[in-house]
Amino acid sequence: MPGLRKAAAAVLALGLSAALAACSGDGGGKGGSDPKLSVTGAYVSQPPMTDMAAGYLTVRNAGGGADELTSVTTPLASEVTLHTTKGTRMKQVSSLDVPANDRVELSTGGDHLMLTNLSHRPKVGEKVSFTLHFATSAPIEIKVPVEPTTYRPKD
Repeated sequence: MPGLRKAAAAVLALGLSAALAACSGDGGGKGGSDPKLSVTGAYVSQPPMTDMAAGYLTVRNAGGGADELTSVTTPLASEVTLHTTKGTRMKQVSSLDVPANDRVELSTGGDHLMLTNLSHRPKVGEKVSFTLHFATSAPIEIKVPVEPTTYRPKD
């Protein structure tokens, strides 16, 4: 029986090795669970004031893993902060979740970007560069149009 035990142990070790190798995939153990991010519908409302503006966009995640939007930078503002809105209360947050196979939508009356200490008051039609930074994904650079203050995107 000792030979049978050794053979069974060898088969078990080989099976476990194959199972672990199959689970590792190309994503360092994550397989198909990496986020796959894209940005749509981005715009800045022309600000009524010279020192502050709001930005809106949708981050879509077609991947199986979640991510977080951790910051946004732009040459237009010395500071960009992330805000959530619950009811009538706006609150600054350090990040916004981008769930797997879902999206985070920043829109008027909801979650949004606040741009403060503007370098200039942008005009309608101007394009503004944004860089979105994430917890795990590479930064995404986009050009964002400035829209009229009353602009509401079509669904």
